[in-house]
Amino acid sequence: MNVAIDGPAGAGKSTIAKKCAKELGLIYVDTGAMYRAVALYLLGSGIDVNDAEKVSETCTGADVDIRYEDGVQNVYLNGENVTGRLREEAVGNTASVTSVVPKVREHLFSLQRGLADRGGVIMDGRDIGTVVMPDAEVKIYLTASSEVRAKRRVLELEAKGEHPDFEEVKKDIEDRDYRDMHREISPLKQADDAVLVDTSDMTIEQVVEKICSLCDKFLKQKK
Repeated sequence: MNVAIDGPAGAGKSTIAKKCAKELGLIYVDTGAMYRAVALYLLGSGIDVNDAEKVSETCTGADVDIRYEDGVQNVYLNGENVTGRLREEAVGNTASVTSVVPKVREHLFSLQRGLADRGGVIMDGRDIGTVVMPDAEVKIYLTASSEVRAKRRVLELEAKGEHPDFEEVKKDIEDRDYRDMHREISPLKQADDAVLVDTSDMTIEQVVEKICSLCDKFLKQKK
């Protein structure tokens, strides 16, 4: 069984997918982390990340690998473990801009498809159910209001000792939503056969229980 979880930034996709993977015995593949790793590489290259031509020329130099070490997923960029840097605000914003570039998507798509073809994975991102795993047995569209997502992000940043401005974080999330939903290639949208799960008023445990119950339902029907 393959499970696809799509949704906007800050909806809790990664957190939920990791917990569901553990409950369901699936391999978790964080596609967003892969795009962030490429974004980190592009930032470090010194190019203008808004220049699609330069991004296309440069992105293929990023060798992104996902390894499970002691049961924990780590992301490697050209042999270096960069997992701890992928949640930086600049990296996330750059990923949102550069992930629309065809060459970047092409660079990572084959690896994602290869993992999906082996089966037994849960992936989260923006276009998993619509492009990467259109045949996934269970598809979820995970979302929450921009205000709730901004509050979550502020708490996350404050826990790291930062002092973010709520309105700036909220605007950043809304701007990212717009870019993701209106890009020409693989825009963020709910797959026709995906189940909408709004987490605005749900705990993490409730969301995990909801998704796992949908997966259990599929498995029972399959039998």
